[in-house]
Amino acid sequence: MFGREARKAGPQGGADALRLEAVGRTYGTEGNRVRALRGVSLVLPAGSFAAVMGPSGSGKSTLLQCAAGLDRPTEGRVFVGGAELAGRSEAELTRFRRGRVGFVFQDFNLLPTLTVLQNAVLPLKLARRRVDTAAATRMLTRVGLGDRLHRLPAELSGGQRQRAAIARALLAEPAVVFADEPTGALDLRSAREVLALLREGVRAHGRTVVMVTHDPVAAACADNVLFLADGALAGELRAPTAEAVAERMTRLADVVAARREAAGSAA
Repeated sequence: MFGREARKAGPQGGADALRLEAVGRTYGTEGNRVRALRGVSLVLPAGSFAAVMGPSGSGKSTLLQCAAGLDRPTEGRVFVGGAELAGRSEAELTRFRRGRVGFVFQDFNLLPTLTVLQNAVLPLKLARRRVDTAAATRMLTRVGLGDRLHRLPAELSGGQRQRAAIARALLAEPAVVFADEPTGALDLRSAREVLALLREGVRAHGRTVVMVTHDPVAAACADNVLFLADGALAGELRAPTAEAVAERMTRLADVVAARREAAGSAA
């Protein structure tokens, strides 16, 4: 099972932050079905950083959505922080996500009419949890926004907005932070700062980060890289380098292209 070896070395004594058991997701109706995920099983320990990569259409976003409780798998089981997601109503899933899951998106998802500080504490308010303004201020200061607490998102650079989004995600103390192309809209310097903050969330706060990315340099910041192809796990790279990730992605893209061409010819 992918990620099991990493669990042995996890800094939190091997506790599972995320577990997927034979997860599949099929869309469409009879005669027009698309299998976006095919029996994906993996285990990620608390305090780990995993990147997910794959060619276009490989199921990366679907994997993230199913793992985060944003979409329901059609088969298999998902556990976040030891709690299973299946069997919960939409309202229960919403409450669960607010308490146990953090999100960082490419487009930041900050509310434009709220200040940086108000955006950071919003998930806590929605979850009806105690808001510690001093703790929020410390977190925002730690990510370099201590002098931007009362600014609106429009008054920030892209890198600053993403740092605010990371602070918001970490402040809720989630079991897992899901990051969907978090550096995709940033320049090189801002991207490096954001990746450093995600790693700090893992090392200093014991969070588990699952990051979907297309960038081998970003993926090389993770502890391991999981590769997807046509909805199935197609390999794992431990202690990745940008060069090794790029080489693996090139080979995988060639295999997928050949497979799709053969399927098209057969049809």
